[in-house]
Amino acid sequence: MNPSVVLFTSDLRLHDHPPLRAALETAPEVVPLFVRDPAVDRAGFAAPNRLAFLADCLTDLDAGLRARGGRLVVRQGDTVAEVRALVREVDADEVHMAAGYSAFARERERRLRHALESDGRRLYVHDGVITVLPAGEVTPAGGADHYALFTPYYRRWSGVPLRSPAPAPRTVRVPAGVRSEAVPSRADVPSVSEGLAVGGERAGRERLTAWMARQVDAYQDRHDDLAGDATSRLSPYLHFGALSAAEVVHKARAAGGAGAEAFVRQVCWRDFHHQVLNARPDIATEDYRPRHDRWRHGKGAEADLRAWQEGRTGYPLVDAAMRQLAYEGWMHNRGRLLAASFLTKTLYLDWRLGARHFLGLLVDGDVANNQLNWQWVAGTGTDTRPNRVLNPVLQARKYDPDGAYVRRWVPELADLEAPSIHEPWKLAPHERASGDYPEPVVGLADGLARFRRARELD
Repeated sequence: MNPSVVLFTSDLRLHDHPPLRAALETAPEVVPLFVRDPAVDRAGFAAPNRLAFLADCLTDLDAGLRARGGRLVVRQGDTVAEVRALVREVDADEVHMAAGYSAFARERERRLRHALESDGRRLYVHDGVITVLPAGEVTPAGGADHYALFTPYYRRWSGVPLRSPAPAPRTVRVPAGVRSEAVPSRADVPSVSEGLAVGGERAGRERLTAWMARQVDAYQDRHDDLAGDATSRLSPYLHFGALSAAEVVHKARAAGGAGAEAFVRQVCWRDFHHQVLNARPDIATEDYRPRHDRWRHGKGAEADLRAWQEGRTGYPLVDAAMRQLAYEGWMHNRGRLLAASFLTKTLYLDWRLGARHFLGLLVDGDVANNQLNWQWVAGTGTDTRPNRVLNPVLQARKYDPDGAYVRRWVPELADLEAPSIHEPWKLAPHERASGDYPEPVVGLADGLARFRRARELD
């Protein structure tokens, strides 16, 4: 039999990899391929932190393949053209890949299928590789193509049996002489966040194992503890497919307990967003539920946006979250909710501005989760309470009561104790630890009133 090609995209692992498993079952040799496509850059998916993490993932994937007798083949150019050329080079009959759910991924799949079928070859697209369940597998009764609300989706999703995760293959034979470019290196990526985590399947599996052993039991009680940092931090590995979402859920359910159940619920949110994106690809840029917002524009709005981006709004918890994002390329989920609420409701700025800034820094940033979480907070998405506003002072008292998270990321306030650290503007100038920390860009009551007027809630 002729070789097969496995096109890796957002599934950079060897464990529980249905496309690779299927190719190895039907062909004596396999070409594991990753294409560095400039269209990814033009579409806005590439950002320094993600490129660096991607380089780690590809380096680790190549090492894992070499340990099994194979190697990763890297090409650069249009994905369809490069796959087509490689298929002709090795005379492959089949190409296997994971299904994607963004408009970009679906158009890539369509073009690739047409090109391969024109050459008499076949494309096999394997669903449920980057998510726990395929995006369209769970649908509501009555003919709707997706769930618009999370809770009923979660109930149905929880009752669907999962496929058993497959082990990594023992051997991967790659045809001799196949040309490859060098595997990219993190060192070649400029402007990477200093505290960015290490990528790759090995690092992801080590983190998963340690977290399941020591922290998952406390997840339900501590996942909103900002200073405690008790979340799994697995989202970058799930985003790049260095971990199988289905395997993560299997391991969590095997651990059992309220903490594991709460964690699985959060993984389900990821699937929920992908099924919404699959049905409504336009929500990457358009409101899922329009509220006829009249977002602020002009110099004042631009100045407020810069203050928010730089972590200098005058609200310590918001600023701490934004500074964590800049340093780590990652932000605690409670911080994401608060930062997004502050931008869209207290400052009344377009959620797309915030989503764009997050995508420029987040190592786990993707269209489904980033855009839909932003819309959820802005009230234009799937939230059943679209006009809720998170108060940064009340949030700080609840989720950073002694100020440890703020102290870590806003050193200008490190000498202040709670509750003053959360409301430094109430102190006299000589009582503040540093004169460098700014006054609030807007009063909370003023911001709330402006938002309510704009949404015509009064």
